[in-house]
Amino acid sequence: MPARTLSPHQDPGLQPERTTLAWGRTMMALITVSAIFLRWLPLHGLPILALFAVAVTAAGAIYFTQRRRYRASSHGIATERLGADVAAVLWTSLACVTLGGLGIAVVLAS
Repeated sequence: MPARTLSPHQDPGLQPERTTLAWGRTMMALITVSAIFLRWLPLHGLPILALFAVAVTAAGAIYFTQRRRYRASSHGIATERLGADVAAVLWTSLACVTLGGLGIAVVLAS
């Protein structure tokens, strides 16, 4: 019997691809929101740059961890030991709560 090479998983439509697409949409939403924040700069002044910085930082973090997250998901499916990426979800949630709090502060200060 010929030796089989172990691929990350057998079906290209499995969870890692869908998860990667979801994180990609989240990243694009954060980039879009950061562009909107820059448009608000003349109206709200320099405090809006804090919102811009949080949104761009969160999008960058998603972008730079995407490959690691995909490999871990593929490996988890292949070994049947897939765990949730709790840290990524918590950091993204923290970024969203921070954006909300800073947004309220900027609007109330104007």
